[in-house]
Amino acid sequence: MNLAKIIEHTLLKSGINHAEVQKAIEEAKHYGFYALCIAPMWVAYAAENLRNSKVKVCTVIGFPLGANTSETKVYEAKEAILNGADEVDMVINIAALKSGHYKKVVTDIQAVVEAVKSAAKVKVIIETGLLTDKEKIKACELAKQAKANFIKTSTGFVNGGANTKDITLIRQVVGVDMGIKASGKIFTADKALAMIKAGATRIGTSASVAILKDLESS
Repeated sequence: MNLAKIIEHTLLKSGINHAEVQKAIEEAKHYGFYALCIAPMWVAYAAENLRNSKVKVCTVIGFPLGANTSETKVYEAKEAILNGADEVDMVINIAALKSGHYKKVVTDIQAVVEAVKSAAKVKVIIETGLLTDKEKIKACELAKQAKANFIKTSTGFVNGGANTKDITLIRQVVGVDMGIKASGKIFTADKALAMIKAGATRIGTSASVAILKDLESS
């Protein structure tokens, strides 16, 4: 298995500068990561600089709270596609989910799915660190109903992050047809590999280079 081809090299922290973005782009190309996951403002620049590589451009929608209106998420998603994004990671409407407003959750996801149509894959960030197991199951069911392509565990902005227990649970709910992106506090090769063994098909991490070096030295 080529671990780099499963990793989305991530740079979503606040306060980054142009030099850090350029470095992330060069790392993504050098190591052959599946994608570079970058904030919306950098999408056009990243897409231009990755044009002649196989690295895809991923960005985030409604990030990190998921509390934007559906109309705002749709606008963000459409703009991201126009700017060159290949995949979008949208944060679920967490408040609606925890309030039991499931129709609102579904329509929110569907709005983004329909906005990008076949131009990009849609991953739904369910923010596992804020949910009970029952809520995790429901979130996955609703994302599947809305025809999203992936479930993503976390934004990385709350406590928790990815763990094998949640990955196993998500895989049991969504079956084999949806992808799972494990994201949040994955800093070692052992943890990345454990996520894949549990059912993850994509790894989102800011420690991509360190993980590959860790794997090489083991």
